[in-house]
Amino acid sequence: MHGCTVRVYKSHMFHTVKSITYCTMRYFCKQLLLNTRTGTKRTLTQLTNVSSALKRRNMVVSRTTTECKATLSSKGDYVRSKSAFRDWITADGSSGYKAESGRYHLYVSLACPWAHRALVVRKLKGLEHAISYDVVDWFLDVEGWSFTDKKPACTLDTVNRCSQLREVYHIANPDYDGRVTVPVVWDKEKKTIVNNESSEVIRMLNSEFNAYSAAEEQRKLDLYPENLRKDIDGVNEWIYSMINNGVYRSGFATTQEAYDVAVRELFQGLNKVDEILSKSRYLTGSELTEADIRLFTTLIRFDLVYVGHFKCNKMRIVDFPNIWGYLRDLYQIPGVADTVNFEHITKHYMTSHAMINPTRIVSIGPDIDFTTPHGRESHVRNLKQT
Repeated sequence: MHGCTVRVYKSHMFHTVKSITYCTMRYFCKQLLLNTRTGTKRTLTQLTNVSSALKRRNMVVSRTTTECKATLSSKGDYVRSKSAFRDWITADGSSGYKAESGRYHLYVSLACPWAHRALVVRKLKGLEHAISYDVVDWFLDVEGWSFTDKKPACTLDTVNRCSQLREVYHIANPDYDGRVTVPVVWDKEKKTIVNNESSEVIRMLNSEFNAYSAAEEQRKLDLYPENLRKDIDGVNEWIYSMINNGVYRSGFATTQEAYDVAVRELFQGLNKVDEILSKSRYLTGSELTEADIRLFTTLIRFDLVYVGHFKCNKMRIVDFPNIWGYLRDLYQIPGVADTVNFEHITKHYMTSHAMINPTRIVSIGPDIDFTTPHGRESHVRNLKQT
């Protein structure tokens, strides 16, 4: 359900080759090129074998487009599919995946709000030394998320040495032909993907790695306390559908009817949030919880890209008296600002979605100062503010 994704589109119909992974195909191509250059007699045989394998799987090789497209219903509504990898890491290892320092690795996009959740919780829980991560290129095309060290704050794949995230998925499951999303939790020991569902990833980071938190305060921090779970779950449910996913339903809608429904629900949700925040510092009371983190990663992107790029321009976040102060309050929690990369956010949305912005021109603004005083100190909080 939760994850930044790409679904592969070709200019002609195709069928995925399930038995030959991307890494394997790349290896074959390199070998064929090498043999051709050196005059090896096996070149034609190898080429024939690969060609036959492709034909047996009914794969049609065709030109691809660089446009990243959304999955839509027949009515023009944006449809988000469910995540595929749903295993769990536990502190005692009873799930088969034991929480250990240095064992797990995150693949993230700094542009993606779903992956951003994981980075925020990792930071707040003091798990930087325990869980490593790599950052994909902000540009998302038909081939999916890729790795590069040629752009600021992007990285190569330091664990599996793949050029694309889809290759990592194929290492975990050679038959995988579904969505390629971030965040991804990779198990270095078992060499597989544990989970790619952001809502579950942040809960694992919150509760199962306490032994590896850098400080006692971070170890004690509980973003999903038992006494608030019913309230947190309830808030998460409508905020996800109306706001977290609502901005995408608005931006990716291809009919006026679909857009009108989505954008109206989005602002109904934001008005509801503003009303809640007029009475309490956080969504479920005086304590920061995962509900606030889940909303934060959407709000921090709202005025920057969703207002213009996704046509969510009925009101800006700065126009909501309570949400605007709340957003600055969250941004100013020590460490949270370190997880925000505005360059990745703007360049990802405005260059990856050619169906929305065919010129791929990145806008210059708006200028927003998230560091100004937020005026919400009258409420008790569970994190020390500096």
